[in-house]
Amino acid sequence: MAFKIRHFLFSILKSQNPTPSESHNLLLLLPHQCHQCRGITRVRLKWVKNRSLDHIIDTETDLKAACLLKDAIKRSPTGFLTAKSVADWQKLLGLTVPVLRFLRRYPTLFHEFPHTRYANFPCFKLTDTALLLDSQEQSIHQDRESDTVERLCRLLMMMKTRTIELQSLYPLKWDLGLPDDFAKVLVPKYPDHFRFIKASNGVACLRLAEWREEFAASALERSNESGKLGNEYRQFKRGQTALAFPMSFPRGYGAQKKVKTWMEEFQKLPYISPYEDSSKIDPNSDLMEKRVVGVLHEMLSLTIHKKTKRNYLRSLREELNLPHKFTRIFTRYPGIFYLSLKCKTTTVAIREGYRRGKLVNPHPLVRAREKFYHVMRTGLLYRGKGVNLLPQQDILLDDMEDETEQEGSEAEEDEAGDECYEEEISEVEDGSDEE
Repeated sequence: MAFKIRHFLFSILKSQNPTPSESHNLLLLLPHQCHQCRGITRVRLKWVKNRSLDHIIDTETDLKAACLLKDAIKRSPTGFLTAKSVADWQKLLGLTVPVLRFLRRYPTLFHEFPHTRYANFPCFKLTDTALLLDSQEQSIHQDRESDTVERLCRLLMMMKTRTIELQSLYPLKWDLGLPDDFAKVLVPKYPDHFRFIKASNGVACLRLAEWREEFAASALERSNESGKLGNEYRQFKRGQTALAFPMSFPRGYGAQKKVKTWMEEFQKLPYISPYEDSSKIDPNSDLMEKRVVGVLHEMLSLTIHKKTKRNYLRSLREELNLPHKFTRIFTRYPGIFYLSLKCKTTTVAIREGYRRGKLVNPHPLVRAREKFYHVMRTGLLYRGKGVNLLPQQDILLDDMEDETEQEGSEAEEDEAGDECYEEEISEVEDGSDEE
């Protein structure tokens, strides 16, 4: 019935030859007539463990912690950190082991030496290898600065007030691929794009200086426009069809009749861009639910690893105009999102970002981080040999993918048994993260 009503509305719009924006706005003004069906919420699915994505999240947890420690050592005026100064950072870094033990795992990155005044007081500085890797990372930041600025603009454009608190932005810094010193160096270079303000409660915030229409197309729209579905995208722009999300279901889900029917109805709902005003959409409608899916899809698309922690998104809930229990969307749409419980936290990823255990279109910064992880893993395997294990010329090579491909293949073999690891959805929905 709902589809017939939408088809009727599209026919009226087509006969009157309205502009694409007018067609889209009319659909937004009629959510009560078209999208009050709540069949979507009645479908209950089980959470299915994905070993391939869990493996990626597991390895990148240590990688992220090592990168954050590297940046902290660089920021230190002494050029080193003491064991005492980092003792309380375990939870902050997302580690499951004490920070001191973590630093000692990777002698190829962190060189341990005694304090000048207290011989039994361990200190850590960056090795020459770590400094070389960091210099390569900084070169990428400089070369891709315009890409970083665009990504930060898109993030701010999704906010209701075009503003984000810095305390909510800093945890996303690594996921978004922002330089460590972006607030001091990058932002001041672009006064036409950003400005710092203080909220009414005195909290420091970053605000978009002016709307950037050239950035107001979502990742889903851009992929449809440039991909094989270009004709369908042109029909979408004319208001003649909806825009569908790519889906990749866990094994056994795609063939289920109730799931197929549910997803077909969901895909037929009009696509609401995360950059459009959503204040006129009924918050209890299916249309709003698809809008929430679109916002979360875009947020994860902005991250360079196509994933982030669930709690980071929770801190932006009000600015993104998301409902209180929006995290249920992640397990309700397993063909779009994957929710991982690895490393004593909850991480969410978009499935389309990965194929065969690897990112589909890795950012250059991801490649640099893979090299960083290669050096980490070498240090873990040969801790007795320490800092001089890897020749400097090897670090300069761009092709270090053999080990990564091997790990990806192992993860793919594990993924074949995913359907054997099913748990009730209640175990992963709306739980509190131990962070």
